[in-house]
Amino acid sequence: MPAKPRELHPDRSARDLYGSEVRRYRNNAGMSLEALSSVVMYSRAHLSRIETAEVVPPPDLSEKLDACFGTDGHFGRLYGVARHEVHPDKYKRRMQLEERARIIEEYSGHIVPGLVQTEEYACAVFRASNPEMSDDEIEDKVSARLSRQQILKSAAPPYLSVILDEAVIRRPIGGPDVMRAQLAGLLPLADTLNTVVQVLPFAHGEHGLMGGSLTLLTIDDLPVAYEEGITTGHLIETSEGARKRRRAYDLLRAYALSPRDTAAVIRSAMEALSP
Repeated sequence: MPAKPRELHPDRSARDLYGSEVRRYRNNAGMSLEALSSVVMYSRAHLSRIETAEVVPPPDLSEKLDACFGTDGHFGRLYGVARHEVHPDKYKRRMQLEERARIIEEYSGHIVPGLVQTEEYACAVFRASNPEMSDDEIEDKVSARLSRQQILKSAAPPYLSVILDEAVIRRPIGGPDVMRAQLAGLLPLADTLNTVVQVLPFAHGEHGLMGGSLTLLTIDDLPVAYEEGITTGHLIETSEGARKRRRAYDLLRAYALSPRDTAAVIRSAMEALSP
């Protein structure tokens, strides 16, 4: 006898509402999870966890569901609300501020920042950070990370400035093929109207942001800073604290390579990964 579907509470959370709507439309269409899986190209297990509100759906699923059920953007609108529940509580405030930011400036000394990671690169990062994590857990976390990237594809995206330590582009995370694809994804962002990517070369030596990462968010002309270590993150919303981090970031930007030279270094790193 099949297990009774988990009871959902659409009035409790957007995640429950989204899951209940997927289940309702699927049942009305007389479709099994397996049948829906073959249409939207997500596993039965993943769809089941979405229906039971265990995870927030991946960014591209809503469009596929609307096409499948002919719901004219219904799931897209639900996702716009449900995706706010995707991050752990201790990071939720940071994510909410990120979505409101007009300017996002990031320094990373170890990995490519989540806003510009490829799916395969993100998967490798999560797998390395917690080898005991199951494939399903990794899939959920990758979906959560990719959902953040929707702000860069909006009608009015924020201005994004990224400074990467040279170690970030030299360390082949995920292996040569994954890393080459990640570097290829950075190239189009190196110098556009809305994005700039710069590399801080090894030759620069020591600097004030070694050992961690920094994000600066400008919201209604008010600066907010976010520092992150291996397992902790710290949001700084005082003007004095944000000002000090701004000073450190501006110094790094002055020492970093130009976008054109950065693109050349990235291409060189890609060539070094070629068989």
